[in-house]
Amino acid sequence: MNDPGMVAVTGATGRQGGAVTRHLLAAGWRVRALTRDPSSAKAKRLAEAGAEVVRADMADVATLRPAFAGAHGVFSVQNPMISGHDGELAQGRNVGDAAAEAGVRHVVYGSAGVERPGTGVAQWESKVVIKAHLESLGLPLTVLRPMAFMELMTDKDFYPPVSMWHLMPKLIGGERPLVWLCADDLGAVAARAFAEPDRFVGADLSLASDVRSIDECRDLWRAEFGSTPRRFPMPIWLFRRFVGDDLLRMWRWLHDNPVEVDPAQTRALVPSAKTVRDWLSSRAR
Repeated sequence: MNDPGMVAVTGATGRQGGAVTRHLLAAGWRVRALTRDPSSAKAKRLAEAGAEVVRADMADVATLRPAFAGAHGVFSVQNPMISGHDGELAQGRNVGDAAAEAGVRHVVYGSAGVERPGTGVAQWESKVVIKAHLESLGLPLTVLRPMAFMELMTDKDFYPPVSMWHLMPKLIGGERPLVWLCADDLGAVAARAFAEPDRFVGADLSLASDVRSIDECRDLWRAEFGSTPRRFPMPIWLFRRFVGDDLLRMWRWLHDNPVEVDPAQTRALVPSAKTVRDWLSSRAR
């Protein structure tokens, strides 16, 4: 590919931003990876992979302006588990404001959940507000909307013995079908969106590469690893002390409101997108 330009990636040392950075670099883009700590091990690995790593904080719009200067595109993602509800809103708006000032030609927004207000789930409601703000600025926009990341089953920082394998089935229901995507495949979709703006600007894409209940995921785990995933029983009241009410509210909402996404639509964009079986197999190696 001839030099297509530069994309600034927020949250570049995180799960989604890191995946987007890897796929953009592989596709020939120049990437400016934004992080609050360029000296971190993850930031150094991005620099070794070819990204330009710069210090920026989405809570401070003044740091975003130079980071977005000369950028063709921006990938925007916020983590409400770190920043909180109000912090997520402020960060999302700051990214939009700085991108508009810089004349960015394509913003790909890493959203989540469902696109309608009124769910009562704060981290979904905030994303509806952020999307509206980005649209109000007239930015060429693509929205990527995964529901459940497969990393919930395996990654230690999600505490799967407590959340995925103990409390989620209690609150969602073990037989309720859920729509799954791994973060790496979100990165692949984002890179595709930047490469084909005529196709993707204006799109709001619900993403899933598999549909499986938690009970089915447990069976697939057993088949792959030869044992059931470890559970750590924790009372809901204690879990709430660590994470607040919003995750519990989300899981209860999913119990009462089935979410339907056709994995074929995501597979049309990324034919190699992993199923739950593929994901678990990759983690068993």
